[in-house]
Amino acid sequence: MSLFETLNLKPELNQAILELEYETPTEIQEQAIPVLMSGKDMLGQAQTGTGKTAAFALPMLQMIDPKLKAVQGFILTPTRELALQVSKAIETFAKFTSVKILPVYGGAPYGRQLHQLSEGVQIVVGTPGRVMDLIQKKNALDLTKVRFWVLDEADEMLKMGFIEEVEAILAYAPYDCQKALFSATLPKEIRKLANSYLNNPEEITIAGKTLTVENTEQRVYLVHEKDKFAALLRLLEYEPVTNALIFTRTKVGAAELSDKLMAAHYSAEALHGDLAQSAREIALDRFRRGLTRVLVATDVAARGLDIQGVSHVFNYDIPFEAEEYIHRIGRTGRAGAKGVAISLITGNEMFRIRRFEKVTQQAMLVEKMPSEKDILTKRQIEFENLIVERLNSEKPPREIELVNKLVEEGHDPLLVAATALKLVKESKKYVHIMPVGIVEVGQRGGRNARGVKPHSGESRRFEHAGRSKGSRNSSHEPGMVRLSFGLGKAEQIRPTMVVGAIANEAKIPGKAVGAITIQQHETFVDVSEQYVDQVINKLKRLEFFGKPARLKRQG
Repeated sequence: MSLFETLNLKPELNQAILELEYETPTEIQEQAIPVLMSGKDMLGQAQTGTGKTAAFALPMLQMIDPKLKAVQGFILTPTRELALQVSKAIETFAKFTSVKILPVYGGAPYGRQLHQLSEGVQIVVGTPGRVMDLIQKKNALDLTKVRFWVLDEADEMLKMGFIEEVEAILAYAPYDCQKALFSATLPKEIRKLANSYLNNPEEITIAGKTLTVENTEQRVYLVHEKDKFAALLRLLEYEPVTNALIFTRTKVGAAELSDKLMAAHYSAEALHGDLAQSAREIALDRFRRGLTRVLVATDVAARGLDIQGVSHVFNYDIPFEAEEYIHRIGRTGRAGAKGVAISLITGNEMFRIRRFEKVTQQAMLVEKMPSEKDILTKRQIEFENLIVERLNSEKPPREIELVNKLVEEGHDPLLVAATALKLVKESKKYVHIMPVGIVEVGQRGGRNARGVKPHSGESRRFEHAGRSKGSRNSSHEPGMVRLSFGLGKAEQIRPTMVVGAIANEAKIPGKAVGAITIQQHETFVDVSEQYVDQVINKLKRLEFFGKPARLKRQG
């Protein structure tokens, strides 16, 4: 018999649990639910992704009277993303009840929230700023009937500077209501808050073997800063990525990386604080439904994102604090699934990795970057598997008639098949494999790092990228012809974008693209003489960020 069967929950709650196929409770659920069901206050230390929402939602729903049109359950969260996640989770548990749940957060219009509050809701999940507005300015949120009060991610509220607002909101809590405080860490300010507002709380600490999700494999790749994007493209292709969250340090970085991934034919979107709330919700919804494969986010998304099946988390920029690292990688390896967390770091960032290892008590493997040969081999294997899969399908393709016709006309069937496969391969938009410099483990700052050995002109080509050398109208190399287009640094054009666009769209080998010079409003690129006409013809309608490139020949 599982814990959930011993709680004497309302039948409608048991029905929801049965539908969700909850059988074995998580550690926080196993310890916290009996305490909260007994009516005691609780102080819980538990990291993100441990199932704490169910730990407080089920006791709260057990206590709610759906006939009373007043707020009886209240949860305060630090971010709008977490408010939405928690409210949606509670809705799943309350599916067979008439309990109404309302998330309130900044960035959304007041109208709907005010209307629903006036109609009567039993549970409110809110962020500090909007909650204070609804209490004080709008006089719309009445917390006098609250029976169960939760502070979720309290340490994050402290870090975001909300501690004064939190205390002001706590002043509205009825003295005799039950309270629970959850936090990944318990700094002195949070303990002081708990001592002031919780009544003789039961303290529960869920540390487990480590502070990270045990199902998450953590890996590190040492790269030069300038090679990060090339490294990311290799890993996105080489790894079995279902969908991926990629974290950057800044909003500008998230937007730029998202644009570069889209230019490389990845379905990617950015998620950061400058986006309107409606745009953020649309981006999250598209990612959840699989319409977007890659979500590039700042730490605004590190907490509160409830997205199942995230196979990989990438730290494009590693965070400064171990706690932020833990929260980031907590987005994968959830609900018993396996996950992978990959960090791209420079040599002088190894000290942060060592610090993270001390906090997490887990070793982080420093791996070797997949080589160009590895990528090409993987492509070949996947292509072969696709063909075999189609051959094993019951119904033969309609194109068999064309094959029979060609064979009857005297064509070699093996040559027909090989030609068809070649056409299919040429139609596939493979990402150009850019060179990645190798940094030896233990090196600092890359001072002694060695680059990849020059092959096919790739290393030399990127050394010149972005510099002006020689005449504009003449090529850097024999056998190359200089092309240009009227977009440059001002339009955020980068060498990787130019190579990727030309190599992929014109279907020419990457080595046929030579030196690149990017000026403020113009870009020059060398292309192998034998491919010049093909490139110009194929790329007549080439665009970057919606702006036409108008590629033309120099001289």
